[in-house]
Amino acid sequence: MTTLSSSPNLLPPKAPRRRIMAIWCTDLAIDRWRLAEGTARREGLDAAPLALIEDTAHGPRIAAANPAARAAGAAPSMRLTDARTLCPALAVRPADAAGDLAFLENLALWAQRWGPWSALDPPDGLLVDTSGVAHLFGGERALIADVLALLERRGLAARAALAPTAGAAWALARHGPPAVIQPPEADPHTFLADLPVAALRLDADVILLLRRLGLKRLGQIEGLTRENLARRFRNHRSAAANPLLRLDQIFGLRPEPLLPVVGVPAPLVQRRLMEPIRHRSLLDRVVEDLATDMARLLEGLGQGARRLELGMWKVDGEVLVRRLEMAAASRDPAHICRLFAARLDDLDAGFGIELVRLRVPWAEPLHLSQADLDAAAERHGTSLAACIDRLTVRLGPEAVRCPVAHASHLPERAQRWQPPLADLPSSQEELRFHHRPLKLLDKPEAVAVVYETPDGLPRQFQWRGQLHKVTRAEGPERIAPEWWRERSTVRLRDYYRIEDEAGRRYWIYRHGVIGDGRGGAPEWFIQGLFA
Repeated sequence: MTTLSSSPNLLPPKAPRRRIMAIWCTDLAIDRWRLAEGTARREGLDAAPLALIEDTAHGPRIAAANPAARAAGAAPSMRLTDARTLCPALAVRPADAAGDLAFLENLALWAQRWGPWSALDPPDGLLVDTSGVAHLFGGERALIADVLALLERRGLAARAALAPTAGAAWALARHGPPAVIQPPEADPHTFLADLPVAALRLDADVILLLRRLGLKRLGQIEGLTRENLARRFRNHRSAAANPLLRLDQIFGLRPEPLLPVVGVPAPLVQRRLMEPIRHRSLLDRVVEDLATDMARLLEGLGQGARRLELGMWKVDGEVLVRRLEMAAASRDPAHICRLFAARLDDLDAGFGIELVRLRVPWAEPLHLSQADLDAAAERHGTSLAACIDRLTVRLGPEAVRCPVAHASHLPERAQRWQPPLADLPSSQEELRFHHRPLKLLDKPEAVAVVYETPDGLPRQFQWRGQLHKVTRAEGPERIAPEWWRERSTVRLRDYYRIEDEAGRRYWIYRHGVIGDGRGGAPEWFIQGLFA
């Protein structure tokens, strides 16, 4: 009979204990704005009171404040008028929550140098899994020191903590001593007992209720029976409203799923040149090779480029960047080269370019298509996307727009402008406008009209110094004001389609009716021209 030995060498390796590191950027919004302003002005910006504000239903409120502003009495969530009363010298700038979140996402990807994955803890925190990697940095104490040192080098004020669970690490980073570490063998009920109830990541009203009940520390909540708290807090769907769920997550009794941040690398091709180039013809050849390589790479990914960045590294260290944005996803090398050719006319190569890199920061799915049909459309100039790209490069990104229908009965509000080839906005209903002119004036122009009172058809009108006699008229088509956005004194409109003796057709309207009680005599305007 063969028996297995109980030697430790044959046992499976022991899994490392889970260790989560919480990073809290104490002034993320202020630090990000300060870094955008430049390091040269950092000391001056820190000395003056500064606040970032956001618009709310009750007026502007402070979203973030630097230490000088907080010392003067301006605190986050305070109304700007109240903060100005306490600190008249307070300087304000608009807050950018979307930019802060994007900055936090990039910071989470950068923080993966300390662990295999990281997760967001918005609006100003990160969670990094450091299980089994602390020995690579010389221990957990050296790991936290490295984190704080690198963040300080990047200009970010931060606090960090290590614990077996994400909830405990979050609580220690914000309410514990600086750079605190919860040992794996420590009893969490004893180690975390002195933390305030705010460390449970609860809603503000729940924290206020706990404090009114006399529960200010986690140890006090642990001393109560679960039945009493379960009767008081019955919300099991939201963990932020139930202290029992948060306690179980902190102590590791219930799982807390985290969503890791996964970086999606942008398609990139480059050429490191053996000799620096200075002539335009050589640069065009390099761009052509890069466009061909990028087309092959995008074809393998089943994607097309919507935005491209061409970076050129000069011998003296300067980096030149040219950007393009496509109207539709494309990976045609000839089309890409043609667009970049117009952006390279003002290029100064200096002593030469030694590295050229083409990158696609924005790509969209693009399936394989019949190349012969696309090539024929390109040769005959019938490719709409290619035409829009050429016009955009020559005239600018804001010069090419297309009109889309908008839900409004008023003609001047019945359309809006959006980028070409963009998706049409969704609508709950379709507004059918019959017999509308092909051309609308940018702004209705006043005309003098002779008509039958009180609301008869027009007989003749004078427009731009020329008298027109009306031979045919059709109408009126009455359009009432939009009551949900107009004042009660706005007058209605009666539209007429008229034709003069020369056969020209116009679209005019009478603004108001005699005796409507909303003004004097009605006014006439011309708003459109028929073909």
